[in-house]
Amino acid sequence: MRLRLHCPFCGGSLGPLSGNSQICSSCNEPFYHDAKPCAAVLVLDDEGRLLLGRRGIDPRRGLWDIPGGFCNPDETPEACAVRELREETGCTIELTGFVAHLIDTYGEDGDHTLNAVYTARIVEGEPVAADDVAELAWFALDRIPPTSELAFRSTGQAIERLRSR
Repeated sequence: MRLRLHCPFCGGSLGPLSGNSQICSSCNEPFYHDAKPCAAVLVLDDEGRLLLGRRGIDPRRGLWDIPGGFCNPDETPEACAVRELREETGCTIELTGFVAHLIDTYGEDGDHTLNAVYTARIVEGEPVAADDVAELAWFALDRIPPTSELAFRSTGQAIERLRSR
């Protein structure tokens, strides 16, 4: 986790990490290093194959991931999952189930994330890589790339949860 240098409220210097917060030396407000809410989607086609996207940006550029991203303010994880999938593939989906809440970090020293993972099916469109995705591909569940080629710990955990169903 990267520590913050400046207070988001007044711009003053933030002190050392204490628990999960840093206190501002000027206004005394705490800055909390809480997990950032995210949503991700395990999209399956009629043949039971899983859609993965190769990341086109850092962190972990070039590695495989499931479509997803950070929740916007006042956005539910379900709405985030649908929006992120549309942004990254151009498709409209229907969520078909909930898989898990998974904890991770966004990059080596990045923010902690709380990932709500869903299953879904495409109801409109053909997937085309867009936004921060460089490539899309369908994988049989027994032919998923090795863990070393997956972008995040939670990516592998979500796929394992799917396989164990």
